Formats: sequence, C-alpha cells, structure tokens
Amino acid sequence: MSTPIWVNGEVVAADDATVSALDHGMTVGDGVFETLRVYGGVPFAADRHLDRLARSATGLGLPVPDRALLARAIDEVIAAGGLPDCRLRLTVTAGNGPLGSGRTEGASTIVAAVAPLDPVATTTDVITVPWVRNERSPLAGLKTTSYAENVVALARAKEAGASEALFANTRDELCEGTGTNVFVVVGGELLTPPLSSGCLAGVTRELVLESTEAVERALPFTILADADEVFLTSSTREVQAVAHIDGRMVPDAPGPVTRAAAAAFRMLAPGGHG
Repeated sequence: MSTPIWVNGEVVAADDATVSALDHGMTVGDGVFETLRVYGGVPFAADRHLDRLARSATGLGLPVPDRALLARAIDEVIAAGGLPDCRLRLTVTAGNGPLGSGRTEGASTIVAAVAPLDPVATTTDVITVPWVRNERSPLAGLKTTSYAENVVALARAKEAGASEALFANTRDELCEGTGTNVFVVVGGELLTPPLSSGCLAGVTRELVLESTEAVERALPFTILADADEVFLTSSTREVQAVAHIDGRMVPDAPGPVTRAAAAAFRMLAPGGHG
C-alpha cells in the first residue's frame, strides 16, 4: 500500500496526491528537491538539507519557502507514513506556469513523500559514462528536478549491471555520480573533487569531510584507474565501497580507509550506528 503524501499543506492518500498539469516543475523541470534519510522516525541532518534546498532555490531564482512550513511537511509526512526508517523526498517547484520556460508569479508547489529504503550492499559496481558535467552551467551545484541526464546515465549503468554512473566535467576532471559524490584513496590519502568541479555539495560528503582527514582536490578522471579504494556517498547509500569500475576490480573494497570513513559517518546518525 502506498504511503500518504504531503501536498501544499495537507497529508492526503497517495492516489489523491496531485499537482496541476501546468506545474512548471512538471513541464520544464523548474524545481528543487532534497532526499533525506530517516532513522527511527528522526530526519537526519534536516537543517543541512533545508539549508541546501534554500541555496538551490535561490540559485534557480525561486522564492525560498518558509522553513517552518518545510519542517512541518517533513514531520507530518513521517508521522503519516508510519515508516520509522525510510527515505524522504521534499520537492519545491515554481508552481503553475506557462508551457514555455518563462515563469509567472504564483504560489510554489511543495510536496513531501516517504518510501521504504532498499537494502544497501556493502560494495557496489559503477561505470563511467562519456557525457560530462558542465561545471560552468547555471545549474552546477544545485539540486534541481532537471534530472533527465541522470536518468539516461543511470539506465546505462543498470544495463551494464552496475548501480551508478560516474561523470567527468568539461576539464576531464572527476566530478560525481548521478546521485552520489565520489571519494578515492591514493597512496593512503583520501581525496574528493572540490565543489568547483561542478559536483553537488552532498550532505553526506560534507559530513565525511568533517569527520575524516579527506582532502578536496581537483582530480583527473583517470585517477579512477589508479585508486586503491573508491567509495560513494549519499543520504541513502551512506558510505558505500566500489568493487568494480567498468568491470575492472578496485584493489581493496571495502578497504581500511573506506571502513574508517563509514564507521565515522555511522556514529553521526541518530542513535549511533558505529
């Protein structure tokens, strides 16, 4: 049975959760969103996620919704969903608009929904894709609902038996995955691309940077072939080791640096998982 959904101030049954066919988020992808992990009924790092939502909305030129309203949406959909451990998506769009790219002034659409979490394996396989992130795009670093290129890349990964696809940027530097940040270990040093690469400022990425000795550094895309360890971070995956890249085995998965990063992160989750 589908869980209830919070739409514009009201929790309704999933079958009754609707937005206008002219919603600009639907017609042109004019919106932003956040995905949070919920542990024991508690939304993890909610303030950080709401801060990033506000940054994304500002970057897209959308009004920043009232924070108290967003917090209420999160709390009410968790209570209504009855899933103490789940994923939660909070979406904000420009609301109703024309069929083209121009906007009209009007109320934003706000939707909050929860869903069960799929089990996350200790290790996973990834591929690299020939398409690149544009680090100079006006959307670089924003978590928007314009996700079509991620859909295409992730489908390519699934066809190859992998769970994620990794992008370079236009400078042939390592950037990010379709929904993850990436860390590499080379010579015992834990490295991750800087935000100037065009990658998203992931909340889990931020927490790993704060709880480990990881260093932000511009990295050639080819570093994936030289890395001793590679891991992905996201709200739903937490810290997940990469075992194969394009079918090539990563030397150590999960290696000691990855295990230490995962343990440090788990200690930050509500109740402590370490």
